[in-house]
Amino acid sequence: MIKRLLIAAMGAATIYNAHAVDLQPNDIVPPPPDTNSLMASYYTTRESSLFANGNKISNGPTVDLQAELLRYMRSYDVEGLPGVSYIQGSNGKLTPEGSLAQYPNSSGLGDTTLATAIWPYVNRQTRTYLGVAAYAMLPTGNYSAQRPLNVGSNRYSSDLQIGFQSPLYQNLSAMIAFDTQWFGANSQCAAACGSTSNTQLTEKPLYTTQLGPIYKINNTFTVGASYFYVNGGTTAINNISNNDTTLTQRYLLSALAYTSIGKFAIQYGNDLQTKNGLATSQVLVVRYSKLF
Repeated sequence: MIKRLLIAAMGAATIYNAHAVDLQPNDIVPPPPDTNSLMASYYTTRESSLFANGNKISNGPTVDLQAELLRYMRSYDVEGLPGVSYIQGSNGKLTPEGSLAQYPNSSGLGDTTLATAIWPYVNRQTRTYLGVAAYAMLPTGNYSAQRPLNVGSNRYSSDLQIGFQSPLYQNLSAMIAFDTQWFGANSQCAAACGSTSNTQLTEKPLYTTQLGPIYKINNTFTVGASYFYVNGGTTAINNISNNDTTLTQRYLLSALAYTSIGKFAIQYGNDLQTKNGLATSQVLVVRYSKLF
């Protein structure tokens, strides 16, 4: 029980890096070529209620995470195809509460994300776009094997994503994206794996489908809703499975404002269903980005 709880909480600690593959409305629309962009985000989430095989087994554990993220992006052309690359750094604070309150907080730098996207098909007249993106998450975050909860993951991961956006009717569009995330091993998993010495934590690939409508109210305001289905990610300690396959359904609501000084966005969501691990009871993201 305690090992399952700690592994679930450890996943909550680094979740804002995993959510780097969550798309905002119009993320599948390529920016103008030869431009730079800075995006600053504030991300907060609360993880609570522990589930095992779809059954709630505890209301006690709670993990709060607040993080600031900064992303620099550059757009360009590749043989006539739009492309972008970005680097994203983060700083966060993790606070365990409830039945996890005896464990120390973790704060400091989080893991770094690198990403590159290419659009094989773009038709701005019909507002139809097809993009492919690759992500790499680097273990630059604060991590200690003797601390059960960390803002850093101490492992590499990568993600491949394909997304499509097309209009449905007038100002109403639809977006759908699929991605697969692969994880390297954490060979220094001690306290989080319920061990007094270093053990090896591995995780199978995690698959995500996200889809939803995007509605352009006017030239300033756009709103959207996204549904996520996440499956996979079974963990193992020294090749012994924890039988903790992720099967999560969640939603995210978005509101965007395009202004003369930049783009503002606010997003809110939570889990609809959780099979294993800690359920997300609240996600709030506030973003500001500026092209230059």
